Amino acid sequence: MDQQVSFSKFGKSFQEDLCHLVLNDRPFADQMFEVLDLNFLELKHLRVFVGKIREYRKKYGVHPTSNIMHSIIRTGLDGEAESVKVRIREYYARVLSKGHIPQSSEYIKDTALDFCKKQKLKEALIKSVDLIKSSSFDEVSKIIDGALKLGSDNSFGYEYLADFEKRFEKKARDPVTTGWKGIDDISKGGLGKGELGVVVAPTGAGKSMVLVHLGAQALKAGKNVLHYTLELADTVVAGRYDSAITGVELKNLAVFKEKIYDEIKDLTGKLIVKEYPTRSASIQTIKNHIDKLRRRDFVPDMIIVDYGDLIKPESSRKDEKRHQLETIYEELRGLAQESECPIWTASQTNRSGLNAEVITMESISEAFNKCFVADFIFTVSRTIEDKNNNQGRIFVAKNRNGPDGLVYPIFMDTSNVKIKVLPQTNESVGDIMEKSSAERLSNLKKKYADFRSNEKKKGVN
Repeated sequence: MDQQVSFSKFGKSFQEDLCHLVLNDRPFADQMFEVLDLNFLELKHLRVFVGKIREYRKKYGVHPTSNIMHSIIRTGLDGEAESVKVRIREYYARVLSKGHIPQSSEYIKDTALDFCKKQKLKEALIKSVDLIKSSSFDEVSKIIDGALKLGSDNSFGYEYLADFEKRFEKKARDPVTTGWKGIDDISKGGLGKGELGVVVAPTGAGKSMVLVHLGAQALKAGKNVLHYTLELADTVVAGRYDSAITGVELKNLAVFKEKIYDEIKDLTGKLIVKEYPTRSASIQTIKNHIDKLRRRDFVPDMIIVDYGDLIKPESSRKDEKRHQLETIYEELRGLAQESECPIWTASQTNRSGLNAEVITMESISEAFNKCFVADFIFTVSRTIEDKNNNQGRIFVAKNRNGPDGLVYPIFMDTSNVKIKVLPQTNESVGDIMEKSSAERLSNLKKKYADFRSNEKKKGVN
């Protein structure tokens, strides 16, 4: 067998101890079976031995116990040559006589995993050649990233009984404030590690402004913020942060440049704004960028994606748009968990959200289910009259950490990214909708009465 693609260069004892570890160390077996090609084992009886362990795991979903392995060795070797059966039983007897895990186990595990992972990486690189020719670089990156992650997870999983005490340990969510006391109160401090928050609003209602507000509040709290903009220029977004932090109106930023710098230079948190053209960046593109920043010692405490609907789908298949969007939001939440930080993004409503008094989940554009993987969802509604008066409403549509279905009036001045959430209203969504309809009808009647009065004064019948 070619020494370059087998464990032969490590010797017989190494391979026997490796198989011993695969049998007795379940977390290591989980890692190993992600990357192990049985042909890497030089000796036939070891290949069969480990192959039986793999077969059992695949069929029953659990690692074989010592009793099960006894049974397999005794009765489950039919079809193998007699010489192979003898060598397997002799080897298993030696394993039982040793009992303990080999002293050099850490070296064996590290060496074997490293060898196997390198072979998987080679396979990924070979597979990528054709994709490179077709300029499918995101797909190449995904394949290689997947190969690099194989064999890295040493967790066997949560064992219901054995890990009983873990259920009662307090896990640190490390929430990042929204800057709105009412929202922080119901969400237990804001969005936490690995959680996804979604702002739902129609076009022109201020989704991007809200996301900047959330980022600015985190920045002022000393957090590192990574802001992806898929619609606006990075300098425009940075200017909005200037306004949100200092209160200077957007139109006057250049006039008060020195004042702005004096206020932002002492911020302990760092902000990076990364611009991608609309639908040019996939989740994998964002992952690659995050990895690049980590190598430069920038670790985000909050990630903002403005906004999720504009992300490029990973799949090149022509799925329905709603399926693509559902996948994107699932991947965003996965990214939040992988990055161990909160992610805020936004989603567009359909036409029913335009000029609505209160926007509910039924108004989400394209895919009703796309946001339901999120941990926290709130909508922003602003009628034309609201915009003229710098008013609006937030409706908490989903909250994993507290109550939902709540309505909060807001003050929203887009001239300087000032957004305040006022105390919660006691009115239900239905009450507000009914009231607003009655008010609109009353206003219409009044306008008509005023019109008729003016016409009479002019002598018009």
